[in-house]
Amino acid sequence: MAIRTNFMLRAGISLLALTFAAPAFAHPHVFAEARLDVNTDGNGNVASLHHVWRFDDLFSSTVLVEFDKNQDLALDQAELDEVASVVHGSLADFNYFQLVTRDGKDVPMQAPERLIADFVDNQLIILFESKPETPLPLTGKIAFGVYDPTFYTAIDFIEDSYMTVNSLPAGCTSSVVRPDPDEAIAQNQQTLTDAFFDDPTGNDMSKIFATRLELTCSKDS
Repeated sequence: MAIRTNFMLRAGISLLALTFAAPAFAHPHVFAEARLDVNTDGNGNVASLHHVWRFDDLFSSTVLVEFDKNQDLALDQAELDEVASVVHGSLADFNYFQLVTRDGKDVPMQAPERLIADFVDNQLIILFESKPETPLPLTGKIAFGVYDPTFYTAIDFIEDSYMTVNSLPAGCTSSVVRPDPDEAIAQNQQTLTDAFFDDPTGNDMSKIFATRLELTCSKDS
């Protein structure tokens, strides 16, 4: 199934042809390495999330061709700003691929004011910061991750150290969880429907496959 964002439709024209021949159970065509830094404040709350995504060479080359208006085989600041603007608008409906939960319930996040695009060593890099809509206290179990519900883009944390917490309170512990797909399906079998297996892109349960950073905090942390 073709991805449902204007940015991927526009910047991935050469890749889209692959999706029409893809089986019903979608698989990724765009790949990115990610880093996530969770920032806390002095009041025991999550202050912000800082995201960095580095895209694969093929997709980055496609973006370069599409947005290089002056055809100098580079992206100047104006062209990078256009890339960032298109990505910003296109990913709004997907919560910017963010997964944030507290005790199993989704935590609403503010849309980032803007995204920053860069092109380093022939790879597209996207950076942005987001904040919880309301104060998010460091109590209970809080999980953070990045996933594309359409399965078109695979965003991976290559090392556990790429998911960090700045100034983690003493009453909290952190761990990186990398779900095994077969185990994730087995553990969630009762909540998965035939519709999910026919079209996983139309079901938010795809987040069960996402690598996540889990914080477990006591109430007085």
